[in-house]
Amino acid sequence: MSKNADNLAALRIENPPATLREIALERMRRAIINGLFEPEERLVERTLCDQLGVSRSVIREVIRHLEAEGLVTMLLNKGPIVARLDWDDARQIYAIRAAVESTAVADCARLADADVKRRLRKALDNLDRTSRQRSPAAIIDATTELYKIIFEAGGHKIAWDIVSRLNSRISRLRVMTLSTANRMVTGPAQIREIFDAIEKNDPDAAAAACRRHISAAAAIAEVVLGDMQARA
Repeated sequence: MSKNADNLAALRIENPPATLREIALERMRRAIINGLFEPEERLVERTLCDQLGVSRSVIREVIRHLEAEGLVTMLLNKGPIVARLDWDDARQIYAIRAAVESTAVADCARLADADVKRRLRKALDNLDRTSRQRSPAAIIDATTELYKIIFEAGGHKIAWDIVSRLNSRISRLRVMTLSTANRMVTGPAQIREIFDAIEKNDPDAAAAACRRHISAAAAIAEVVLGDMQARA
């Protein structure tokens, strides 16, 4: 019986390959986040099929998923378009981030042991490296990984689920702010201030550094989105 159980266990696929839909979804998500598609640009199924080399059914599934993430909007009689960025939505996202992330970093600072600090230091080194390479996509990946460690270490798994659902829109705003002068330097530097407070197990300083970081990003976003609206 044990032998059969072992043989059956060996059938389990531990790391299943990504499906075609998952690959198409990730590429479309990154294309929108990185600005390859402009806000309010129509997403034509036939064109996307040709560009990605997938069927219409796959494209339709991808569009539905991106709509749920807030990256795509469905217009009556026009179909899907890239969702427009506006300050009112961005302001709410930054407010949610400030509330949730400042609590998470404070609890992480309170609870962080040597192993958590080591993992954060490694993630921060990766963020510094990607910042020097000036690669927005890589910076976003590195930042997301660092925050995931912070939330989990602080015991905020449910909060991380909430942030993850907003992550596509958060990443889109990050790319936009990173495109401004010097943000690829100041952003990681502010995140390092958060880490320094966590390393000292100082929750108040960590929360304050987090709020400063988000406030600076929000101020940049407000100006950029205002300029975009004025040009529209």
